[in-house]
Amino acid sequence: MSDYEQFIEGIKRRTGIDLALYKESQMKRRLTSLYEKKGYKSFVEFLRAVEADRDLMNEFLDRMTINVSEFYRNGKRWEVLDEKIIPKLLAQNKRLKVWSAACSTGEEPYSLAMVLTQHVPLSQIQIQATDLDENAIQKAKNAVYPERSLAEVPAAIKAKHFTQEGAFYRVHDDIKRTVTYKKHNLLKDSYDANFDLIVCRNVMIYFTEEAKDQIYANFSRALRPGGILFVGSTEQIFNPARYGFEVEDTFFYRKV
Repeated sequence: MSDYEQFIEGIKRRTGIDLALYKESQMKRRLTSLYEKKGYKSFVEFLRAVEADRDLMNEFLDRMTINVSEFYRNGKRWEVLDEKIIPKLLAQNKRLKVWSAACSTGEEPYSLAMVLTQHVPLSQIQIQATDLDENAIQKAKNAVYPERSLAEVPAAIKAKHFTQEGAFYRVHDDIKRTVTYKKHNLLKDSYDANFDLIVCRNVMIYFTEEAKDQIYANFSRALRPGGILFVGSTEQIFNPARYGFEVEDTFFYRKV
């Protein structure tokens, strides 16, 4: 067994996370740079260290889960969500059940809340947001972001829903209250059901085809008929019918 395979086995035993379901070349490159920076010489040596040091384990999880996000990422897709997808969903159900999966540090669920406020009162908005990384979830709950994270936010939205604090921006409490965070592993944990909208963007590119297949099937089961899955701009599903989806728009899939 190679030292990387031993590392995979040890991490799965300790955390329940199966690194074998992530693309190996990307993951090895990312983690090798981390352990070398920390002064370790092999995956096995690094495994012993993360098992003994909670802070190092958290740093490993941060590196593994690729917490790169921003508000209204790929702005044209959010315009489609605002102008086409949400009105259609609200015509079927006035109180939408929404899930931001692999939500990273919170930019995505808060963007969703801000879009939804254009259509329904804040009291009707409740977004479930989940991620594997507890550090990312804590940052999401803090809801304070550098200016670069807001690069694609429309000026009116920025003025309405953020307060500037020096070089940072804080999301207003009324938006924060619409989002509930919890830890969730897309490859291991059970999925809730009857969602109108699931947003999972810019994370599937890191998974193997086998893992993607499993997650898309689970998302399909988690959506109600007519519900929408919104994916990232590099994550087109090439055989949506396999999962019971039809193309609603570019990067939007409707459950049949």
